[in-house]
Amino acid sequence: MSRTDMPASFDERTMLTTFLDYARATAVAKCAGVSAQDAARAPLPGSPLMTLGGLLSHLRWVEYWWMQVMFLGEEDTQAPWTDEDPDREMRVGAQTPLAELVAAYEEQSARYRELVAATELSAIAKRPVRDGTHVTLGWVLMHLIEETSRHNGHIDILREMADGTTGD
Repeated sequence: MSRTDMPASFDERTMLTTFLDYARATAVAKCAGVSAQDAARAPLPGSPLMTLGGLLSHLRWVEYWWMQVMFLGEEDTQAPWTDEDPDREMRVGAQTPLAELVAAYEEQSARYRELVAATELSAIAKRPVRDGTHVTLGWVLMHLIEETSRHNGHIDILREMADGTTGD
């Protein structure tokens, strides 16, 4: 899949899916060529869980949560976090080879692309958010764009700190 933020058309679905795919591909591209040591390193003293691997793992599990648990209403049987360790996906990500994290993220993204293609953007999530609102699939996609893009900024900083690599 090519990495572009220019949609093929300007309908809502195409714009949302193009920007989400662009944000996903950006996260993966920013991790390309990173050493195992740098992928697991947390260089910010105030953020001991913020690693490249941890952030990529977090992005994967955030999508899982919103698509499978919140939107589809499935039980959460796979996520690594627990009540005792709510940030465990960050710890697991720092200990998992980056290639495995990328492969899992890309495989999951492909499945969610199929789900989104077969579902109306106005479809309502099975589970409500904190205030009791049942959001739409379109809202979920917009939220994932925001979440992924925000963390891409973190990934960008960590990558530059790791080996000086900068760029889009």
